[in-house]
Amino acid sequence: MSHDQLPRISIQNVNKRFGDKIILEDVSLDIMPGSSTTVIGMSGVGKSVLIKCVLGLMKPDSGEIYVDGENWLELSEEEQLDRMKRVGMLFQGGALFDSLSVWENVSFALLERGESKTAARDRASEVLEWVGLPNIEDLMPAELSGGMSKRVGLARTICHKPDIVFLDEPTTGLDPIMSDVINRLIARLHKDSGTTIMAITHDMKSAAMISDNIAMLCHGRIHRQVTPDQLDSDQDPMLRQFVEGRAEGPVNCSVWGKDIEEAVSR
Repeated sequence: MSHDQLPRISIQNVNKRFGDKIILEDVSLDIMPGSSTTVIGMSGVGKSVLIKCVLGLMKPDSGEIYVDGENWLELSEEEQLDRMKRVGMLFQGGALFDSLSVWENVSFALLERGESKTAARDRASEVLEWVGLPNIEDLMPAELSGGMSKRVGLARTICHKPDIVFLDEPTTGLDPIMSDVINRLIARLHKDSGTTIMAITHDMKSAAMISDNIAMLCHGRIHRQVTPDQLDSDQDPMLRQFVEGRAEGPVNCSVWGKDIEEAVSR
């Protein structure tokens, strides 16, 4: 698929609050067709809220979210479900169905669309091999390690050949070696398919490996945008503090991050 056929995601002036807590404030971000954009920021600053708003899992208080010029916030429920057929989502915890085998998990979207079990299993086997997990189709999720579960989740994300992929903290809970495996797979996915990708993470190594563009979310706003090549040279104080992992300095998002997490969980 050429970049001209791939979707552009345009987030325009999105606002979201829980009670008197401002989570997102006039957030605007463009993700160009076939590009990979990662939103970074401390835990609790609203990254997950932003991606949920884009996915339609949460409704912003105001603002617009366009995909290919179509405002996804104005879609009916039926239209929204139809558009989601082109979307793949890798959830932070893997979110596999415990009662389904690995191949049934991976090909779930295909089976829901009426694909035959034979064809769905063949496609599941193909993408499982792609993520380095051949011959595990009949295992159950309880038999998988954390790293295997994440790779199975990635296989499920791409099984139905989406043209938009969302990644929610793709390396959370993984050891450094497995994190590197996942990052390399995502980078390979982007290179091979040109899929439009939106990711959220606080893992700077992951952001550098999988992104064309990196946007820092802080105090409810997109504070800074850089390319991976600029991460080490950009001298913005907030970005430098986050990249270097220093507790002291100008970034104080954490003082209200816990409040956000509690509000979202209610």
